[in-house]
Amino acid sequence: MVDPELLKILVCPENKTPVQLVDQDVIDLANGAIQKGALKNRVGQVVKEAIDFGLLREDKKYLYPVRDDIPIMLIDEAIPYEQLS
Repeated sequence: MVDPELLKILVCPENKTPVQLVDQDVIDLANGAIQKGALKNRVGQVVKEAIDFGLLREDKKYLYPVRDDIPIMLIDEAIPYEQLS
């Protein structure tokens, strides 16, 4: 789980908007797509590693993966959320 204090200060590196944890059903959907090789990150690369949690940008455009309790806050690693909705 992401530390609640860290979550208070995390923002999208691109536009500095807040991020929030997504529900488990979104994580399950993402991991299912990852297993099928159907989920791509922002630069079009297939996401190969399952995610533990996800941080959704306030405008709901991008999901930042969290693996081993470490938020991956890199613009290129963001997952376009439209793939999951």
